[in-house]
Amino acid sequence: MKRIAVVSILALVVLATANKTRAQSAESSAEKKIEAIFSSVTSPDEPGLAVLVRKNGANVFERGYGVRDLRSKTKIDAWTNFRLASFTKQFTAMAIMLLVRDGKIRYEETLTEIFPDFPAYGKSITIRNLLNHTSDLPDYEDLMVAAEKAKGPLWSPDHQIQDGEVLELLKKEKSLKFALATSWSYSNSGYVILGLIVAKVSGKSYGEALQKGIFAPLKMTHTIVYEKGKNEVANRAFGHTKENNTLKETDQSATSATLGDGGIYSNLEDLAKWDAAITHHALLGEKEMRPALIPVKLADGSDPHWPKEPSDDNLHPGKPVSYGFGWFLDPYQGHQRMWHTGSTMGFRTVIERFFDDKLTIVILCNRTDLDPEKFALQVADAYFFSQQAK
Repeated sequence: MKRIAVVSILALVVLATANKTRAQSAESSAEKKIEAIFSSVTSPDEPGLAVLVRKNGANVFERGYGVRDLRSKTKIDAWTNFRLASFTKQFTAMAIMLLVRDGKIRYEETLTEIFPDFPAYGKSITIRNLLNHTSDLPDYEDLMVAAEKAKGPLWSPDHQIQDGEVLELLKKEKSLKFALATSWSYSNSGYVILGLIVAKVSGKSYGEALQKGIFAPLKMTHTIVYEKGKNEVANRAFGHTKENNTLKETDQSATSATLGDGGIYSNLEDLAKWDAAITHHALLGEKEMRPALIPVKLADGSDPHWPKEPSDDNLHPGKPVSYGFGWFLDPYQGHQRMWHTGSTMGFRTVIERFFDDKLTIVILCNRTDLDPEKFALQVADAYFFSQQAK
């Protein structure tokens, strides 16, 4: 009997070892595929990208490709800070949710309750509408164009529009184009206003509120809300655009100073901490986080779609869209995910969190001719294929 027991134990050990070896081999194969995806994307002396892949709560791939800028030629690494652009929106949403948790604000609170001098059309627009892009606020860049047609040049990369100016432009509007929550439209204006709400309700600047409520608790020590003339970005990557087949530094635009919609700089190391915090509910409990992960419905109960008219912020014209608070929630090939892209002068970014698969991919680019979303889904495919091969 003892001999049979020993043989059985040995068989189980051999089986477990074989399974572990197969799993390690599959993961190694996935990592080789990932390296192949990025190895020829940029040359060592050109602007490039930083790539992070986390599996089962651990960093399994973390590399930089190319340089932070064409002047210093400093190599991109895990501590290089990139402008996140609209990737910022998930942090703005989190800051609002923390205020709701603390009883300082309600999701159903309206714009006119927070800003009493806001026009009457703000009486029906709630914080929830701002979070899930159903407010139908006009795009502030369109309002900037209209203002400059009437008054001449007002803003430039050297004289950038500020959050308060965005609010004033919106206050000059008299009504919404459509009835509230009857359509879905991605709104940078809404998230600029959310950033202002964070500041007003917390009694701190937007940057100070995020530092105290999010970055410091998570030890995201190199992540900042950048405000020109007030602070500096350490290990900073500068943005670039390809013009006539040549990469040119194009780091700032007239709209680069707004905060809640895209003003954060961060890096792979800090974003790994952000990913872990979401997984382990370090800031909000599971119940408190749940509203962020419920796809919005329109007023009639129907599912929203991207607007039919193409634009820079319209990623998939006319197609269905699933959005919560600061996160897109559309599944990918049957895999549940929460994700967001970022796009601004000189930068492209993405985070893809396949939470059931315990797989997170972050790609930060300091050049606009790369497509980080496409790369991230190629990485996901490599892992999904390796899992099938086990």
